[in-house]
Amino acid sequence: MPPLRARERAQLPDSAFAYIDSGGRRRLPIHDAAHVRNALARFGQVAFEDEAARDRARNRLLRAAKKHGIMPIGFISSQLQPQRKLPKGNLTFLLTDIEGSTELLGRLDEGYAPLLADIRRLVKAAVRSAGGHEVSARGDDVFAVFEHAPGALEAALAIQRGMRAGAWPGGNDVRLRIGLHRGRPALTDTGYVGLSVHAAARICFAGHGGQIVMSSAVRAAVLESLPDGVSLKGLGAWRFRGLPEPVDLFQVEAEGLLDDFPPPRSALPAN
Repeated sequence: MPPLRARERAQLPDSAFAYIDSGGRRRLPIHDAAHVRNALARFGQVAFEDEAARDRARNRLLRAAKKHGIMPIGFISSQLQPQRKLPKGNLTFLLTDIEGSTELLGRLDEGYAPLLADIRRLVKAAVRSAGGHEVSARGDDVFAVFEHAPGALEAALAIQRGMRAGAWPGGNDVRLRIGLHRGRPALTDTGYVGLSVHAAARICFAGHGGQIVMSSAVRAAVLESLPDGVSLKGLGAWRFRGLPEPVDLFQVEAEGLLDDFPPPRSALPAN
């Protein structure tokens, strides 16, 4: 991303920056999507005057990310818990999201918060048991990473089977969509950063409730160690907004899982 020229920078209002110090110096421009992503990556490198200034800048940055449709996965959690150690290198991402959460909230009202807590406990237990690391639990989704891809698949299977076995309030059919992807993100003070993180989110949100969808990168890493009774069904190549190349997707099929789903959401066939 080319740097802002001095003239362009001077023409921006104060609201276009996440941080303005006591001397009036404006830092971390957030006036467009590219600069918001850059600010998310550089946030941990800024020397803020105090914690109050850091909090104000963080809130401005998160509002800008929401405005531009950017999912700052891991950002909030890593800011609140900077002491936590997360793995580096080639990692497998697992993301979960509740299907139809807005409608569920409308039906359950005050009963939604206990439901969400139960689902998070189920997901977190499966992630820990399979050797994963929870990165964040934000709203209706959970983000975790695994140093070994088979562990991510193990956790995904345990989560979906647990969801199928759950006795949910009001007889509601509560379902999670799960996405798996693999890549080598950068680990900064603000969490994981990189195109592979955004690809993992796109893959998750392309799925349907009860489904586990993985990329070809994960398939290659788990194919030789698939558990008995588990197979991978090719879904074809799909193009996602913001990703330069199409992604080959696969659906995990196993006993106890649903297997009949519409085509991926929020994606276009590559051919």
